Amino acid sequence: MRFPWLLLCLGVWALCGSAKPTERKERVVREAPLSTREHDDAQNFDYDHDAFLGADEAKSFDQLTPEESKERLGKIVGKIDEDGDGFVTVEELKAWIKFAQKRWIYEDVERQWKGHDLNEDGLVSWEEYKNATYGYIL
Repeated sequence: MRFPWLLLCLGVWALCGSAKPTERKERVVREAPLSTREHDDAQNFDYDHDAFLGADEAKSFDQLTPEESKERLGKIVGKIDEDGDGFVTVEELKAWIKFAQKRWIYEDVERQWKGHDLNEDGLVSWEEYKNATYGYIL
């Protein structure tokens, strides 16, 4: 009676010991890049432009004249200068860039939500999600 039990335990132990471990998923949440453009200040400042203004705002700036662009940037610098001393510190600039990126993310989430909430009830059902994502007919 002891021998089959011992054999069973040994078999289970061998099976568990030889089993391939499951793949480990990345547990670190990485922030979205500041821009999809290449960061190369020797060629252009498009990356910095996107990071500073946010991608959507940067597109609207591309349509402005140099005078209009300068005026709008002056207003933005006033918002960045949180302590109102007339200078933008590295910390104020970092805070602004984070704000611009978060604003874009929140606006994108809102667009995505509206695209999935087909009956506009403020909720996204599984059927609405499938229809919006995969094109199923409700």
